[in-house]
Amino acid sequence: MQFIDKARIVIKSGNGGGGAAAFHREKYVMKGGPSGGDGGRGGDVAFVADERLSTLLEFKFQRFYRAENGEPGRAELCHGKDGKKLLVRVPVGTIVRDLESGAIIADMNEAGKERIVLRGGRGGKGNARFATPTHQSPTYAQDGQKTEEREVELELKTIADVGLIGMPSVGKSTILSVLTAARPKIAAYHFTTLTPNLGVAKRYDRNFVLADIPGLIEGAAEGAGLGHDFLRHIERTRILVHVLDASGSEGRDPLEDFDKINNELEKFSPALMRLPQLVALNKTDIPEAMENLENLQAELKKRGYESFPVSAAAVQGFEPILDRIVKLLDELPPVLEYAEEDLVVGPLYDDGFKIERQDDASYLVTGGDIKRLLDTTNPDDEVSMRRFQQMLIKLGVIAALREMGAGEGDTVCLYDWSFDFFD
Repeated sequence: MQFIDKARIVIKSGNGGGGAAAFHREKYVMKGGPSGGDGGRGGDVAFVADERLSTLLEFKFQRFYRAENGEPGRAELCHGKDGKKLLVRVPVGTIVRDLESGAIIADMNEAGKERIVLRGGRGGKGNARFATPTHQSPTYAQDGQKTEEREVELELKTIADVGLIGMPSVGKSTILSVLTAARPKIAAYHFTTLTPNLGVAKRYDRNFVLADIPGLIEGAAEGAGLGHDFLRHIERTRILVHVLDASGSEGRDPLEDFDKINNELEKFSPALMRLPQLVALNKTDIPEAMENLENLQAELKKRGYESFPVSAAAVQGFEPILDRIVKLLDELPPVLEYAEEDLVVGPLYDDGFKIERQDDASYLVTGGDIKRLLDTTNPDDEVSMRRFQQMLIKLGVIAALREMGAGEGDTVCLYDWSFDFFD
C-alpha cells in the first residue's frame, strides 16, 4: 500500500432545510391556520481516529466530503428530518488544519476520538412560527441556513513513545525487528525503509511504541533524501534513540553522522533537540566497532549523552537501553497534543453597515446587518419583502442613502441584490 501522509480535501456540512409555508386543510374547516413545519438541521462533519488506518491514501482519490442537507418542513407542522452526520475516518495521529486560517481544528491523537469540525446549517422556520395576533395568516417561511465549503489539510504525524533515528543503513529497522513483532523490509542498501514503521516493545510489564523514522541524511530539513517528508513523524515521540554504526562499516565517522543528524533536527524544529536522546552504538559484533567503542562513549558522555553498545545482528546488549527507556517514560509527560481551535460555521454578522458611492453613481451597501437581513428574506414572498423594506428603514439605511445624495431612480446594491431608490 502506498504511504501518503499529507492530503488536502474539501469538507462541507449540510444546508438547513427550508421551512414550509402551508395552511391547515380539513373537511368542514373553512380557514385553517398556518401549519408549515420547520426545516431539518443540516448534517455535521466530524473526523474520527481509526486505528485500522495507517495512511491518507484514500484522500488522494476522493477530495470532496459533504454531509447531508436537512429536509424541508412540511404541512401539518411536520418538521423536516435532520441531515445525517458525516464521519471522515483518518489514521490515529492525523492533525486537521484549516487552510484559510492556518488553525489546527482537530488533533486525532487517540483511537476512537471523534471531533466535530463543521456544524450543519440551522433549519428554517415554517410559517406557523410567524403567526401573531395581528397577522394570523403569514405566507412567509424562512429558508434554511446555507453552509460554506472549507478546504483543510490532513497531516499524519506518527504517534510513538520512542523514535529510532540515524543515517541510512545503521540498523534502525533491524533493531525494530529485534525489539518488537514488527517485520520491516531490511536490505543492505540505503532507503530500504520508505515509510515510518511502528512496533510495540515490552520490558517487564511495560509496553511502549517504537517508530523507525526513515530517510534522514544531511540536508533532510531542506528536503534532501526522504527527510523533508518524514521529519514530522518525530514530533510526536517522547524519546529519541539515535542509532550509530559504531564500526564505521561504510567508511563514515559515527560522530560526524551524529552531528549531521542532530543538525537536521535542530533546523527542522529546535524543540526536537529538547527531547531526551539516547545513543545506541550498533554493530558491536564487528571487530572494528570494539576498537572505536571506548573513544565513542567517552566523547558522547562529554557531550551529555548516554550511550549503549548493542548488536542487532547478534541480538545482544539491549537490556540496559530498554531499562533506561522505561525509566524515562515514567518521568516524561504524555505524547504531544496540539491545541484545537473551533471553526465558526455559518455566516458571521458584524453589527452595522456601510455605504459606498460607485463610479456609475450607484450605491453599494454592505455590512453584517445587511447580510443578516438578506439571509432572512424571501424575495418571492410579498410579506417577506414588505418586512425587508421596513427593516431598511428601521436600520437607518434609507436615511443614510438620502444623506449621501441618493435620488429617485438611483441604483442601490446590497451584495447580489439591487433595487431602484424611491424616496
